[in-house]
This record gives sequence, C-alpha cells and structure tokens, in this order.
Amino acid sequence: MINAQELWKKRVDSHAKELGRYLRLMFNDHLAIAMFFFLAGLAYVYQQWLSGLSEDFPAALVIAFLFGLLLTYSPVRTLLKEPDLVFLLPAETQLRAFFRNGIIYSYIWQLFTFLFIYVAVIPLYFTAYPARTSSDYAVLGGLIIVFKGWNLMTHWWEINSRVRWSGIVDPLVRFLLNGATLYFIVVGNAWGFAAVTTILLFGVMMFTYLQTKKRNGIAWELLIRKDQSRMQAFYRLANLFTDVPHVKQTIKKRHWLVQLLKKPIPFEQQHTYDYMYRITFIRSSDYLGLYFRLVIIASLLVYFVPTIWLKLAFALLFLFMSGVQMITLWHHHRHLDWLELYPLRIEVRRQALRKWVFQLMTCQTVVVASMFLLLSHWLGFAIMLLLGISFSYGMAYFYLTSRMT
Repeated sequence: MINAQELWKKRVDSHAKELGRYLRLMFNDHLAIAMFFFLAGLAYVYQQWLSGLSEDFPAALVIAFLFGLLLTYSPVRTLLKEPDLVFLLPAETQLRAFFRNGIIYSYIWQLFTFLFIYVAVIPLYFTAYPARTSSDYAVLGGLIIVFKGWNLMTHWWEINSRVRWSGIVDPLVRFLLNGATLYFIVVGNAWGFAAVTTILLFGVMMFTYLQTKKRNGIAWELLIRKDQSRMQAFYRLANLFTDVPHVKQTIKKRHWLVQLLKKPIPFEQQHTYDYMYRITFIRSSDYLGLYFRLVIIASLLVYFVPTIWLKLAFALLFLFMSGVQMITLWHHHRHLDWLELYPLRIEVRRQALRKWVFQLMTCQTVVVASMFLLLSHWLGFAIMLLLGISFSYGMAYFYLTSRMT
C-alpha cells in the first residue's frame, strides 16, 4: 500500500532542496547586483511612462492581455519521474491524493506570480481609471484568482483527455475568453458581455472535463514529459551560472549559421578552438537563443527609455549579462577527455574564448548603439560605442580570464 501523502511530501522536499541549491548559486553577488539595478531602473522608467500616459491609451486591453496570458499558462507540476512509469503506474488508484496535492501546489505557486503582476499593474490601473476605488481592483483580483483555478483544472483535464488538437486549440480558446472577460470587467460598463464570456469559459472547462471522462486513467507519459521539459529549462538556465550535471544538452544543426561563422576561420592548427567555440555557441541550445533575447531586450529598452543615462545603464547592464553568460562556454566541454589530446597549449584555448566573447559583446554593442541612431541621438551613439567596446574588452580580457579555472 502506497502512502500518497508521504510520497508527495518526500518529492516536494527533494524538489525544494534542489531548487534552493541552484538558486543560491545562480543569485550570486554579480547577478543580485545586476537584478537590483535592472528592477530599480525598470521601476523608474515605469513611473516616468505613467506620468505621461495619454487618456486614449488602451489600458484595459493591456491589462486584459497580461492577465489573460497569466491565466492561460497554468501548468500542473506533478513532480513525477521516469521510473514512476514502471513503479507507480500499477498503483495509480492509490495516488489520487498525490495528484490532488500536485494541483494545489501548482495553484499556490502560480498565485505568487499573479500577486507580483497584480501589484505591478496597480499604478497603471489607477492612472488610467482615477475614479475607480481599491474595491474595484480587489474585485478584479478576486475574479482572476477564481479564473486561475478554472484554467488550472481545464489544463489538467486537457492533458488527461489525450485529444490531439486540444494542446493547441484549448489554450488559444481559453486565452481569447480570458482576455475578453477581463477586458469587459476592466472597462466597467460591459458586465453583460463579461457574463457571456464567463459562461463560455465555464463551458470550455466542462467540455474538457467530459472529454477526460471518456478516457480512463492519468496521462503518465505526457505528465512526465512536461515535468522533465520544465526542469530541463531550469537546468539550462542554472547551467549558465554553475555546473549542472542533470542538464541534457540539445544540439541543433543550424547549417547556414555554422557556414557563415566557419568561413572566416583559417584551416590551421592554432585556430582549432576558434572553430570549436563558435560551433558550440551556434549549435548548443544554451547560448544563441539567450544571447539574441538579451540583445533584443537591451535594444528595446534603449529605444523606449526616456533619459540617455538610463539608456546607457540598461545597455551596459545587458552587455554584462551577455558576458557572464559566455563564461560557461569555458566549461561546456569539461567532460570530453579528447580535448586534452589536442597538441595545443591551454593559453591558445583561453585566447580563442576571449576573442570570441569580445567579438560577441562588440556585436551587441553595435546593435544596441544603432538604436541611438534611429533616435537621431549622435552623442548617445558615440558614448555607447566607446563605453560598450571598452567594457567588452575589460569583460573578455580581464574578468573572463580570472574565471577560466
């Protein structure tokens, strides 16, 4: 006889310890300082933006979109593992409390995310609707909490219904209904439409529940696959800051990018590591996507942030984050013993990585600096190029060198 409650408690304890260990390593001094300045700068920009908010700004649409996404994304964490498919599947009927706890656990954690966004939206809500009271916003929050439970249960039933199209159609329909309902509620004079879309949302939930009833049992393989996917995403993020043995490296060919970066590299022995680090950066799932995201976010912030000094601060902050990310390239091949067989000195390898990191950070500097050109801000462009290239050189040839151990 399996004690479902005890099993769940052990899984949660193990999961919490693992997350805590990696989060402590991730949020070291450098990242904590960077996050502090980023959030402080973002809060200042948000305040400045609200002070100039026009009366015709579609605040209801923005609020509905944000909370609509939050409601629609309602994953269920079951903390299942691959061996469970063999050892726990036969005892599925004894594990009702285990899965119920997983749903409750997921709901509570997602309420923390909701609370963060809920508090962040308060200034926008009362700036756009100054005549509203705190009770109006509290009602909105209460309804969102209820809708969150509906969406979570709908997603749970959608997974166990095993209907092929439901994985795409169900989230899309829920997003549209969530967004429409919240839009009508925020507008304030369309409660009839809000009631209709709420009934439709409830109908979608009941329809999904009935689809689940046609199937017997839990979709173990799908639940395990989703849990593993989320954990691998976390491991890949943590792997940028520390050594994570659990991470499963995924490789993508990306032929055209590989050819583009291979072409300038001479076919000579001393350029072996130049080739290796470029190929690793392009083909590994850990680096290229994050690098592009950091460049895009930095560019958007530089374009939209009002003051030049904040633009420069955000640009350098994201340049620093890109540089820190590249440090893990040095350890990427740590388990490959054949690297030790290369007839090349360790300094050649260090120099190859320093050069590649400097080139990447310089490219980011040029892209971000070009935002100043779009704004016809020539002084900002010149300062960004000067600061960015100097900062990139310091990161690549001094800071990175100290971390190559």
